[in-house]
Amino acid sequence: MQPLEPGVMFWAERDDIAQVQALGVRCGQLGIPGGMELNEAAAGRWKSALAGADFTVVTVFAAYEGEDYADIPTVQRTVGFIPPATRAAREARTLAVSDFAARLGVGSIACHVGFVPEDPADPDYVAVRAVVRRVCDRAGSHGQTFALETGQERAEVLAGFIADVARPNLRINFDPANLILYGTDEPIAALKALAPHLASVHCKDGDRPPAGVPGALGKERALGKGSVGIPAFVQMLREIGFRGPLNVEREAEDQAERWRDIGDAVRWLRVLVG
Repeated sequence: MQPLEPGVMFWAERDDIAQVQALGVRCGQLGIPGGMELNEAAAGRWKSALAGADFTVVTVFAAYEGEDYADIPTVQRTVGFIPPATRAAREARTLAVSDFAARLGVGSIACHVGFVPEDPADPDYVAVRAVVRRVCDRAGSHGQTFALETGQERAEVLAGFIADVARPNLRINFDPANLILYGTDEPIAALKALAPHLASVHCKDGDRPPAGVPGALGKERALGKGSVGIPAFVQMLREIGFRGPLNVEREAEDQAERWRDIGDAVRWLRVLVG
């Protein structure tokens, strides 16, 4: 891979590797839905498909059954390791994703950990810290990093949590749009602050939550159409010395629109990177 080479974030059991390959990209991130079986047969199929497409997966993402991104309160209740009722099952699932990624030869896993409380004495903070440590240890046994997706807390809170977990393989997957969508931070400044922890990035865009609507999320936009400032984001990646792929992530209900936007984003990034 070339430094800052455009890649694609895509999902097993929803997206076709041929759709990704048709864009001319050679790398990206593979999302694993919560209900997908992670047995040897599934690993074998994906390993064969990726080899046949000459495609490099740089991160395997874990998602979990029951997660809902409708609005900020719903995210707080349902996403990641924060909900106590699903915490143990999701920890086990993440360990299984680490094992699955190892079978594919992928050196990084990632997930949305959920809204980390700002108070280190909060029981949820303490419990999630313990979960993240155990996931890091499993990932480390495979030579993997474990990357936390940005967006649901300010950069300084995330940096403090990473320091508190105290595992050398705990990193971040930096998504600039999430900081906009949740209204938590300025993406360029946050990227600079979190640069020492950077493992991978999403190239995604969006606008801030509407004023006067408590709990609302912002709206995702096609790359370059939102408020992130993608040229400035790419320039900051250059300045901090990041050399990994620019993984385009786009979600939309209309899959034709989604893939059209992904293709446009890949082409634009090729021009932008030069």
